Amino acid sequence: MKIYTTLQIGEFHTNYCEDFLVQEQIGSNEILIAVLDGCTMGTESVFASMLYGKILRKIAKEMFYGEFISPKNEEENLKVKLKTVLKELVLQTREVKNKLGLDKNELLSTLILGLIDTKNHNAEFITIGDGLICVDGKLTEYEQDNTPDYLGYHLSEDFAKFYQNQYQKLSVPDFEDVSICTDGIFTFQNLENKNQQKSESEIIDYLLLDTQYSEFDNFLDRKIRNLKKINHLVTDNLAIIRIIKLK
Repeated sequence: MKIYTTLQIGEFHTNYCEDFLVQEQIGSNEILIAVLDGCTMGTESVFASMLYGKILRKIAKEMFYGEFISPKNEEENLKVKLKTVLKELVLQTREVKNKLGLDKNELLSTLILGLIDTKNHNAEFITIGDGLICVDGKLTEYEQDNTPDYLGYHLSEDFAKFYQNQYQKLSVPDFEDVSICTDGIFTFQNLENKNQQKSESEIIDYLLLDTQYSEFDNFLDRKIRNLKKINHLVTDNLAIIRIIKLK
């Protein structure tokens, strides 16, 4: 399988990109992926998405090295492992929050977190807040009326109860083409000629379904450059991870 990523600062964002993405080996046949979107109304919103992302990288590396040092006789269930990762993210973020004296508003970011079984082409996802998952052309959009339920709101809660209340979970068996992305994918605009504006579905098809240029590592960046050439600019920040099963 081939993994493609792109991270874009939105046209209406001048200082920095508040989105972040993670792609990290977490097991001999498993990859952790995540896209994060910092809350613009939060305090220094880029910090939250980067912090969560870097903690997730650390967790993945620790679990991968742990498996290498002490191999298990049986592979851990992907759902169980995803829950373990999220729990560890909450615990480690809570520790950082206490050490740095961070306020809740400094920890507001959406999260789509996934584990990919590279051998069997299965995946498990959980979404905290909003975003989009595309599996073989089928879209699952999590939309929360611009008031996402950020992970930062729940750091002090009992994790078991918090996890039990999460309904934005998705199991994906035997996929061919899967993508996760922040809600910036819905913000492409033709700022020069609104009459030539492409629809959301056309943009999504081009970025998440079409395979032109997939032979190149910068596959998604090329597509976004092509959209810019026809005056379609992404106005909000955007993070995409797309995984295509090799034929």
